[in-house]
Formats: sequence, structure tokens, C-alpha cells
Amino acid sequence: MTDKNNVCQVKLINEKKVKAVKKKMLSDSNFTNLSETFKTLGDNTRVKILYALSKDELCVCDISAVLDMSLSAVSHQLRILRNMKLVKHRKEGKIVYYALNDDHIVQLIKMGYKHVTE
Repeated sequence: MTDKNNVCQVKLINEKKVKAVKKKMLSDSNFTNLSETFKTLGDNTRVKILYALSKDELCVCDISAVLDMSLSAVSHQLRILRNMKLVKHRKEGKIVYYALNDDHIVQLIKMGYKHVTE
């Protein structure tokens, strides 16, 4: 049985605010992309890789050494990060170097870290 005192009796309080916020909402595809980015960042290993790459451009072998992980495990995570456009790569001979795609990723890491340490 529902207590009527705990149920909202009004459909909306401030129609003007609702309309204003509705106009500012992102498209569903933008919300999907944003959600997928946060899902990608929800993995501990991927965050470690992004953090390492925020310090310097590194090859797979170096990332593997920094994180004490196998090359295949690092490569797998880098593929996901690349597909999400969070990292970019460049080849120098046979070596592939990875770096963050742009400064926004550094800001996400910094803001996330600041949030969890406050």
C-alpha cells in the first residue's frame, strides 16, 4: 500500500525551468557516447594505462613494465582505449608508441582523482 504523503502529487513544479533544461539536453547519441566513455574509464587497468600515458608517451613494452602486466593484456586494453578515441598511436619503425588523444583525457583523470581524494 502506497502512502499518499510520499507520492508527488504534481507533474511539474516550474514549467519554465523544465523547458529551459529540456532545450539544453544532449541528443541520445551524445548521451550514449558519454556513457560508453565512462564505462571505459570504469576499468582499473585502463585508468592505470591512461594515468601512465598522462605522464609520457610509451610503447606497449614500457606500459607493460610500468604496470607489471603481460604484453597481451596491455595490448587488449589499448585496443579498447584506441577504439574509444582516448589514446592515439604512432609508429617509429617496428615500435608503436601510445599517447593520450588530447588534453581532455588528462583533465578527466585529474578531476576524477580530485573528486575521490576530497
